[in-house]
Amino acid sequence: MRIAGVTIPDNKQLLYSLPLIFGIGPTRAREILKAAGISESKKGSELTAEEEQKIRALSETYLIEGELRREIGQNIKRLKDIRSLRGDRHARGLPVRGQRTKTNSRTRRGNVRKTMTSGRRTLEKT
Repeated sequence: MRIAGVTIPDNKQLLYSLPLIFGIGPTRAREILKAAGISESKKGSELTAEEEQKIRALSETYLIEGELRREIGQNIKRLKDIRSLRGDRHARGLPVRGQRTKTNSRTRRGNVRKTMTSGRRTLEKT
């Protein structure tokens, strides 16, 4: 089954496979299945064509996948264009929501340390 360009796995329960779609989380997946009248434990391979259509129709009432990504991108671009603090932080690649940057936020800043060692060098045996 495909919804909004995403293939839903056949061997997983629908409650856990629907959140693979960008914009559908566990809560929204539960709402969709309840509205369609389908059991949460049912797998993708056990669905009938009619049930697939119900799920597809209900999920496409929400903003999902490409449309949602486009809207989020436009919102960030708007913040950059009006030169707000949040837009500036997005442009610089820094944390946007007020986190500290002295010690944390290594992944956001790009200063990723692979492993921590003792700092001692190992002596070569001859």
